[in-house]
Amino acid sequence: MSEVFQISPTPLEWSALHHISEENPRIELSAQSKELIQVCHEYLQNKMAQQGTPVYGINTGFGALHGTQISSADMEKLQLNLLMSHACGAGREVSSVIVRWMLFLKIRSLAYGNSGVAMETVERLIAFYNEGITPVVYELGSLGASGDLAPLAHLCLPLVGLGEVWYQGKRMSGQELLALKKWQPLHLKAKEGLALLNGTQFMLAYGVHAVLEGRRQILLADRIAALSFDGFGCRKDPFAVEIHQARPHPGQIATALQFRQWFEVSPLAVKPKTQVQDPYSFRCIPQVHGATKDAMQHVANVVLTEVNSVTDNPNIFPEEDLIISGGNFHGQPLALVLDFLAIAMAELGSISERRSYLLLSGQRGLPPFLVANPGLNSGLMIAQYLAASIVNRNKQHCTPASVDTIPSSNGQEDHVSMGANAAVKLFQVIENLDVLLAIELMHASQALHFRKPEETAPVLQVWLEQFRQVVSIIEEDRVLSLDIQKTTEWLRHQS
Repeated sequence: MSEVFQISPTPLEWSALHHISEENPRIELSAQSKELIQVCHEYLQNKMAQQGTPVYGINTGFGALHGTQISSADMEKLQLNLLMSHACGAGREVSSVIVRWMLFLKIRSLAYGNSGVAMETVERLIAFYNEGITPVVYELGSLGASGDLAPLAHLCLPLVGLGEVWYQGKRMSGQELLALKKWQPLHLKAKEGLALLNGTQFMLAYGVHAVLEGRRQILLADRIAALSFDGFGCRKDPFAVEIHQARPHPGQIATALQFRQWFEVSPLAVKPKTQVQDPYSFRCIPQVHGATKDAMQHVANVVLTEVNSVTDNPNIFPEEDLIISGGNFHGQPLALVLDFLAIAMAELGSISERRSYLLLSGQRGLPPFLVANPGLNSGLMIAQYLAASIVNRNKQHCTPASVDTIPSSNGQEDHVSMGANAAVKLFQVIENLDVLLAIELMHASQALHFRKPEETAPVLQVWLEQFRQVVSIIEEDRVLSLDIQKTTEWLRHQS
């Protein structure tokens, strides 16, 4: 029997999210969440049957139409209309990895029992997740303010037999899926459509993915930089403990410690050097990599808080007999840190490209462009061109989205976060960084080839030899795009 992960109101830690990412367990609601969902749904239905007072999004229109009251007979139609009218996404399809996180995070938010949805609705979302049904969602459309409306509308259209999904390798309509599974389309009751569409699960899915992938990349950036460091024949003085005690940023201290541990046992690192100091891209690794680590820690804290939150509107509190319209759907907390993380991760790529550039320069006994017989062979010359191009692209992705706001809904939604655009840009930076690190690894491994018989630290040497089973040393020119692709893919499976 496959593993089952229970979704409950208990706060999750990053270890649980990492486990879900790696092991892909089936999910189910805990008994506590089932009770909370049921109590909240029954409370809302009873409340709406007893009163005619306008309650936003339940018996009123949406956004600027909040003053229009809707009759009891039209409440179900109101929720279906909401779902259809808000499905205005465009652009490229969202990665299936992100869509699955959207499903998981939406289920988790609903499982707190503050949203008023029916148990059947949550269970259908769980069935989508467990059976590998991936709704077709588009990148463009969310302002990241009244929730991620357009992407979440596309995510949930198949619940009512609309939209499209990917299932078992085939793209099909929501109606075709329901027929195939012998499921009836859901009939959304009061507030259910709004509960599904309100929320930050689009940008949050990107945030969870970026933190999980970014943490892997930070570890790899250190390891690859150490190989480049020994390949270029640098002095290990900049990692001395006294320097970092004098400027005690946590990430800087941790980075210097890791490099000291490697270089204390590296034959190349302990070898006497003739130069007085090295370029910043080597000498300032603790300061630059460390700053990214500190940024990542802050971002991870904000993202995890959002994972453990209810972000739709209005929020329902049955025990207090309250239905409150507020702004938990506003994406500002995420928008700011997603922009921040894009900058921090792009800097790892920027300094990586500089190290690659220096390794090609023909200095310190290395051949120009890291190849025997340069001139006849161009070696890794053009791989650095690719790295420079990607660094430029990442710089463009680092223009913050969160500093902009364009009013919507006739001025009712007059300040928006643009967090969804920040999320999509961050995804591109993360994807691009893998390629930049792959290029540096190819350069570093080639440089160390020319340092033989001397070697780097034993643990790094073992890892390097594993890599060389995937991509061999470049003895003479060959098609490098294939090597870059293989290196990138190999790194994505390292930890």
